[in-house]
Amino acid sequence: MAATTPWASATDKVLKAHKVSQDEGLSDDQVTALREKFGPNELDKEEGTPLWQLVLDQFDDLLVKILLGAACLSFALAFAEEGDDFAQAMVEPFVILLILIINAIVGVWQEHNAENALEALKNLQNCAAQVIRNGVLNPDLPASELVPGDIVRVRVGDKVPADIRVVKLDTTSVRTDEGALTGESETVLKTTEPVAKSARIQDKKNMLFSGTTVSNGTCVGVVVATGMKTEIGVIQSQVQQAAEEEEKTPLGQKIDAFGELLAKVIAYICLAVWVMNYKQFSDPVHGGFVKGMIYYLKIAVALGVAAIPEGLPAVITLCLALGTRKMVKRNAIVRKLPSVETLGCTTVICSDKTGTLTTNQMTVVACAVPSSTSSLDEFTVTGTSYAPDGDVEADDADLTKLQEVCALCNQASIHYDSEEKQYKRVGEPTKAALRVFVEKAADEQPDDPVERASKENDAIEAKYPRQAVLEFDRDRKSMSVLCGKAKNKLYVKGAPEKVLERCTHIRVAGSKQKLTAANKTAILDTVAEMASRPLRVLAMAVREDFTGDKDLETYKGGASKKLQDPSNFESIERNLIFEGVCGIKDPARPEVKPAIEACATAGIRVIMITGDTRPTAEAIAREIGIFTEEEDIQGRSFTGHDFFRKSEKQRIKLLTSHKGSMVFSRTEPKDKQALVKMLRAAGEVPAMTGDGVNDAPALKQASIGIAMGIAGTEVAKEASDMILADDNFATIVAAVEEGRSIYSNMKAFIRYLISSNIGEVASIFLTALLGLPEGLVPVQLLWVNLVTDGPPATALGFNPPDADIMRRPPRHADDELITPWVMVRYMVIGLYVGFATVGIFVYWYVFYDWSGYNQPLVSYTHVSNWGKCSTFTDYNPDFSSWSSPGASDLSGDPCAYFTAKGKATASTLSLSVLVVIEMLNALNALSEDGSLLQMPPWANPWLLVAMFVSIGLHFLILYVPWMAAIFQIVPLTYNDWVLVMAFSMPVIFIDEVLKFCGRVYQAKELAKRLKED
Repeated sequence: MAATTPWASATDKVLKAHKVSQDEGLSDDQVTALREKFGPNELDKEEGTPLWQLVLDQFDDLLVKILLGAACLSFALAFAEEGDDFAQAMVEPFVILLILIINAIVGVWQEHNAENALEALKNLQNCAAQVIRNGVLNPDLPASELVPGDIVRVRVGDKVPADIRVVKLDTTSVRTDEGALTGESETVLKTTEPVAKSARIQDKKNMLFSGTTVSNGTCVGVVVATGMKTEIGVIQSQVQQAAEEEEKTPLGQKIDAFGELLAKVIAYICLAVWVMNYKQFSDPVHGGFVKGMIYYLKIAVALGVAAIPEGLPAVITLCLALGTRKMVKRNAIVRKLPSVETLGCTTVICSDKTGTLTTNQMTVVACAVPSSTSSLDEFTVTGTSYAPDGDVEADDADLTKLQEVCALCNQASIHYDSEEKQYKRVGEPTKAALRVFVEKAADEQPDDPVERASKENDAIEAKYPRQAVLEFDRDRKSMSVLCGKAKNKLYVKGAPEKVLERCTHIRVAGSKQKLTAANKTAILDTVAEMASRPLRVLAMAVREDFTGDKDLETYKGGASKKLQDPSNFESIERNLIFEGVCGIKDPARPEVKPAIEACATAGIRVIMITGDTRPTAEAIAREIGIFTEEEDIQGRSFTGHDFFRKSEKQRIKLLTSHKGSMVFSRTEPKDKQALVKMLRAAGEVPAMTGDGVNDAPALKQASIGIAMGIAGTEVAKEASDMILADDNFATIVAAVEEGRSIYSNMKAFIRYLISSNIGEVASIFLTALLGLPEGLVPVQLLWVNLVTDGPPATALGFNPPDADIMRRPPRHADDELITPWVMVRYMVIGLYVGFATVGIFVYWYVFYDWSGYNQPLVSYTHVSNWGKCSTFTDYNPDFSSWSSPGASDLSGDPCAYFTAKGKATASTLSLSVLVVIEMLNALNALSEDGSLLQMPPWANPWLLVAMFVSIGLHFLILYVPWMAAIFQIVPLTYNDWVLVMAFSMPVIFIDEVLKFCGRVYQAKELAKRLKED
């Protein structure tokens, strides 16, 4: 048992279990055997994904596979063409492959820059250790060579190289900073005594944990765990497990589902178009059954190309990238693009307390000094950090003695970092807080920030030089310093109840008075009230009367039996004068409370998860607004132990049976991860904030992990999806607003792109159904999908957020991206696009007698049966006066009127109608249900710019001859553009009617949802 639970066993049993003595350490033979058994003291290394696998992964997507198949088929069909037709046919597959290659390059680049959380964890162990082996001290053994059983000495400033059981204290006290591992803001006092076998990390007071730092003292211990068996190794395992369980973002899942649905629909429609034209395979115009079959197969491929929104992945990536740029301006650095969208549906923010909701900078927030024989006056101390920017609201009270004790009973220091322009501490946080208090209580503060950091403390230390230090121990619960020049005074700081026991007097307004029972009651009542907030209360006292210890009054260093034996310290700390108390805490960030109120308005729960004690956690929760002052928190505040000993069914019920915020205290790293996992399983979308190593597994497990940029460890940052540059909880709320806005805009351009693609499909389907000549060729559709549609779709990402976006409840993660009603709208608009593009094509042949270039008009029967043109008996068009661009005399081959040479103008009109309708459709997409009268086009000026760019690109291929030749189109005349606008404008009015119906429908749905919630 001593080997598996060393914290629960006496030191001699632990040493015996590892077959080692404290003085001799392990022998070389033992080290060799143990290294073979346990391996090096390193965290597991994970092999990276090979480049070829990364490349293949980029093609593991259904839409990409369909495009790849279309490209291969297009290549095969291209070889059936001859001459110029072969060059034209090669354009389409080349463009498709180019798209796929670009997507693959971007995907591989993103994967290659994936997070390095495990490497950051490994760096925590990159240190050396003082180790005793074969009875000899090795002062600089690499930590990776440690094995269980090694005897290690650690001292102040050292990074603990492995998990170590303390066997001997070389100083009266040893403290470690375990904040990064446990989340506690205070350093932990270590002991050699056994603790309970079931103790949690915070209660293992006799253990030093790998990666933590010794902040005070020196001790000797035995290594009990190395590598992956250490607590930090367990965290790495949890990070790996969380990475394996990582799911796609809500939007990613919806797009995947949509892609599968789209693929099935495309397959069915393509097959249907090909099969339903089998009677036309033998039409004379094709030159045989096989060529006819290939012709209609090309039409089916064109339909597939039209149906796939090739530009959608690129536009989504671009929109998310633009969103990240906006977030950077609001101090949120996004590491993973999809997490931008995830923020928009966040339902729960699980926040670490220390360093996230609080400043992680211990601060004196109150002090109290005796004002009479029966009361203490308490004063508020402003400021929430190590910066001496604040004041003690003490009026004319004399705080001189309180300042002296705080400055002298102190081995910490504050310095100003001129590069980072912030104040930093060296030493224990509590002592640093007292240093800052001394500066705030000074009569004057210098303007120079470097001087301001320690001017008053330096002056007090110069006035009273330190002669001896009586270190803290956990029995007397105090420490003291002997200071002075001619005559010394003893300055004492410690637990109020212990210090008060050794006080005989009290100082009131500078006057020394006898300590009475009334004084003690008043002091203890004040201490109890301050502790209930909760504050860590320290009492300050001074000894001026050295009766019985006259040698100490003039002591100036050197040998002293009294000072060499720590058992004498309590007797030296007597005849004390009580000076006052200081209340210290890790204060809440001032901006957190309004941010939590904004979360409540937005329907987002806040769950605080901390390693601190339950009273501390609950007090902070009430202070920042997670709970109100008088709120009953029964069933909403738990310690990790109390919560996780309940059944899984009870735990899930407690988490999900209400919409209120919660607090979890005394938690371990695995508890945070388990809570996030349960919330995700319950259908919530949790964001997890944190800054320590202990937060890494939960950050990885959460739907979106948010790390602190200033106070955060590298491990937390690497495991996160987003980093707060200012460590400000309020930034999360701003990021959520941005995420909601981005999702709304993404829906707008997805709606725009998909409705446009449905229009293209409808156009080709109607063409095939009616037996008309091919109006739109694949290369034209690719141009529209990739180039013409791209700028407006991207510009829709700049739509301004709705005014009430943070007053709506979060959308459900399972909300459909494309609802049945939206699909109905797509179909209606799509069918009109199909009607308009096919209609204008037919109109040019049958009715367009006002064109101005006298093309011959034919009957609808001729157009719809064009494949049988050679059998027509009543077909004799007059081409003599036809003068449109690209026109030629087709009298020798009148059937060519329905092929590439004759249909160029009609095809151009179809393409132009498609482009113009899609520009107008972009205006429709400004708002899902809002009328253009409510959100006019100029609400998003970027969209107007994008529309001009797209129309400009269309003009480019129309009026530049060599480009027009590639796309098989011709320039249009004024009359042609009038006709194009006549066929295009109705899409605005049709969508306005649909939006009105949508507003009515959405109002009913919202009322129903709010009633359910």
